[in-house]
Amino acid sequence: MIAVIMAGGIGSRFWPKSRETMPKQFLNIIGEKSMIKQTVERIKQIIDLSDIYVVTNEEQAKLVEQHLPELAIENIISEPMGRNTAACIGLSAIFLKRKYQEDEPILVLPADHLIRKENIFRKLIINAGRFVKETKSLATFGIIPTYPATGYGYIQIGEMVKKDEFSIYRVKSFKEKPNNKTAKKFYEAKIYLWNSGIFIWTINTILAKISQYMPDLQEGLHKIEKLWAEQGYKASISHIYEKLESVPVDIGIMEKADNVVVFPVDIGWDDVGSWQAAYKLSEKDENGNYLKGNILTIDAKNNYISGDKRLIAVIGVKNLVIVDTEDALLICKKDKAQDVKKVVEKLREKPDSSSPNPS
Repeated sequence: MIAVIMAGGIGSRFWPKSRETMPKQFLNIIGEKSMIKQTVERIKQIIDLSDIYVVTNEEQAKLVEQHLPELAIENIISEPMGRNTAACIGLSAIFLKRKYQEDEPILVLPADHLIRKENIFRKLIINAGRFVKETKSLATFGIIPTYPATGYGYIQIGEMVKKDEFSIYRVKSFKEKPNNKTAKKFYEAKIYLWNSGIFIWTINTILAKISQYMPDLQEGLHKIEKLWAEQGYKASISHIYEKLESVPVDIGIMEKADNVVVFPVDIGWDDVGSWQAAYKLSEKDENGNYLKGNILTIDAKNNYISGDKRLIAVIGVKNLVIVDTEDALLICKKDKAQDVKKVVEKLREKPDSSSPNPS
């Protein structure tokens, strides 16, 4: 089995720690190791390090080398620019096609998710890899919801395909992130799962589906293959890649294909999508505060406070996110943490010499 770790995002909800030059997946948000390093360590017990690949933006390739020094440089697949997950997955598939048998399963997963039940996750990967190789299916992992979340997409399950150590169902539909009312309906219906963004398929299956459902992407990938064959993997592909469709694989392929299955699972998953999520997942003191750095609290409760050398003193506050860096300070209510990305958008709209660069 092969693993492809998608590590090209910028994690704007984790500003001011996360920047374009140091995005979320390279930060120690949960624990003492970066999220990308945790992702590799989670799977390398069942997938050889030589079969683990990271696809990332060209500008972040050096960061991957720094965080994963044990990974061979040739296992880093560089995108000239971000073109969403369908292009990212297609690029990695044609890269791997030249090195592996085309019926080899590929595990595709984000670099910045948390999975607490790692032993179950590894068993799941082995089972799913075997299934997609036998059936030529496209498989994804659906997380059994624990509350009516509005921050995740959902997967509606259909009929059961197989009941084994892990049950397998046909995917009936994919749903976008719902509002509160719809999320509650999904949660109560018991036939909807959170979309984890983790996939397994074989090389030939995903390439066949790209050809069938995204012919323009397939044409672009064919041009890249030809260029690689003529000039090697170091050849510049920017002029081709920038013209590829920027579409999530869920929309471009998964919603259209008829052989899509889902494994409903509880693997202790979280996409750690905001500072509020980081607070929920982190250890707190007796007052419910997460404190990192030089922090002094007086009558403060249920806060997420992260700093460095500079003293941060807080008095009589609760339910806040406070993140201090060398050039920027974030203060917001925890329940507004999803809106941090709006700060990054504003900084990009009105850059000036006195404002910290979002990169």
